[in-house]
Amino acid sequence: MNGNVVYEVNLDVDASVIEDYRRWLDAHVVEVCALPGFIDAHLYETIDPPAEAGRVSLCVHYRMRDAEAFQNYLNEHAPRMREEGEKRFGGRYLSQRRVLVHLAREDCQA
Repeated sequence: MNGNVVYEVNLDVDASVIEDYRRWLDAHVVEVCALPGFIDAHLYETIDPPAEAGRVSLCVHYRMRDAEAFQNYLNEHAPRMREEGEKRFGGRYLSQRRVLVHLAREDCQA
């Protein structure tokens, strides 16, 4: 894999804990971005498809330098970080992950 890697994490969170979850997630994103090879992160609320009643859908895109940085994250940091989320919010959120490799960019007119 050549080029930047985007690590996408889709989150389905119980609305009853969303304020606490967002505080935790914001700090978590800062912690992840401090790791070697991470370039930036973007947090989104997913509006389509809409979340089910009583749920909030979020999506985080972490951009990394390359596949080696991603593999290092998986080997050295991901297990501990995922466990922290599970300990605090287990059963009140679901997560799905995707990994994308950048191929091309086209700037659109505003």
